[in-house]
Amino acid sequence: MISKWRFMALQLGRRLWVRAGFFALLGVATALLAIVAERFIPWELPGKIGADAVDSILNILASSMLAVTTFSLTVMVAAYSAATSNVTPRATKLVMQDTTTQNVLATFLGTFLFSLVGIIALSTGVYGDRGRVVLFVVVLAVILVIVVALLRWIDHLSRLGRVGETTDRVEKATAAALAGRIETPCLGGRPWLGDPRAPPARARAVEAQAVGYVQHVDIGALSALAEEHDLALYLAAPPGAFVHDGRPLAWLVVPARGRDGRTGAEASAEDAEKVAAVVAAAVRDAFVVDAERSFEQDPRFGLAVLAEIASRALSPAVNDPGTAIDVVGRAVRLLQPWAKRRVQHPARAVGRDENANLGERAGPDEDIACPRIHVPPLAAADLLDDVFAPIARDGAGLIEVQMRLQKALMALAEIGDDVMAAAALEQSRRALARAEAAMTLPEDVARLRALLARDRDRRG
Repeated sequence: MISKWRFMALQLGRRLWVRAGFFALLGVATALLAIVAERFIPWELPGKIGADAVDSILNILASSMLAVTTFSLTVMVAAYSAATSNVTPRATKLVMQDTTTQNVLATFLGTFLFSLVGIIALSTGVYGDRGRVVLFVVVLAVILVIVVALLRWIDHLSRLGRVGETTDRVEKATAAALAGRIETPCLGGRPWLGDPRAPPARARAVEAQAVGYVQHVDIGALSALAEEHDLALYLAAPPGAFVHDGRPLAWLVVPARGRDGRTGAEASAEDAEKVAAVVAAAVRDAFVVDAERSFEQDPRFGLAVLAEIASRALSPAVNDPGTAIDVVGRAVRLLQPWAKRRVQHPARAVGRDENANLGERAGPDEDIACPRIHVPPLAAADLLDDVFAPIARDGAGLIEVQMRLQKALMALAEIGDDVMAAAALEQSRRALARAEAAMTLPEDVARLRALLARDRDRRG
């Protein structure tokens, strides 16, 4: 669990202008440092390092870094365009957050400003003899940094914006989100196995006041709020949900008997309006709503983006079934830990598709970080539907895609428990139905049926 402000700080730190601005300030500060540092240097060197020597190097750096920065920005924009057109626009955000690209561009920009400030300071005579020595040493260090940055940039350019590289980024972001959900299936709260659209008894809705997707929910802040006001809070809009004016973000429930001994009806009649006015604004403040979905708390978004990559590869304009097959393999790699955790850690394997006793499955209160918060858990059927249904639809007529898809679903059915197996077999049935309707060659359909028959015989 991370707080809202930490989440927003992380998002801000991934923007190119923030990193570039920091390096630019660092470059200016480095150029001015020689003015201060010369006072603390006890030795003196002969004046062999004159202003002209340092000035020539700084002029070369300034002119070359301006050209390299402009070229790099052009390459970066081209890579973004390639990721948008060849992969999916939803993956471009991850390409834009590439730390190597940002660090290299920021280094070039910082070096340019360092050189510019150094040239201005030399022309005004600010540096003394020892100051020029310090500046010369710093220039040598900056040149070393530039060489390393250029080597990294040359190596990175060979992969930037490529389909495989972008798909790797999506897979890593989705794996991180799924790992977080495996560790805390309900974001640290209690599982809410009911229908999120149906309010609990005596519940008051906290409605959204913006249109967009829920990117992040500060569960810690909601838990502290619920403890302070002695409330139970049911999350109606988990990360990834689309909200609009009037759509409930959460449901607030006053307990049957409050801390002062009054019944819930007595407490709600007297305190509900006051508590609602105070709490509603704080609850809304714990939600980050924006125009796009985010990968951090929303693993379903990552799976949907992978499906988009496969669907684009299967389009007639691209006709690249190999990429779709690659995505199917990545999906199995991503979902395998999710399937295994249901077998290895039953207490964490809670989903809306299970008829499980909440107390037995969730464990005691001490195992739950935020027991007053109730969160709808992810369902295995939804995860499989997000990534496999579009591939089954768009690759229905391709035998190589259907064979790989059926093998992937059979693998997940074998790895997971009964819930995962049921969801995987349902996806397998739907994929077979689509294939039977789309394939024109009866032999291809027979191959698929034979594959499924062998699996059923093996499973007994």
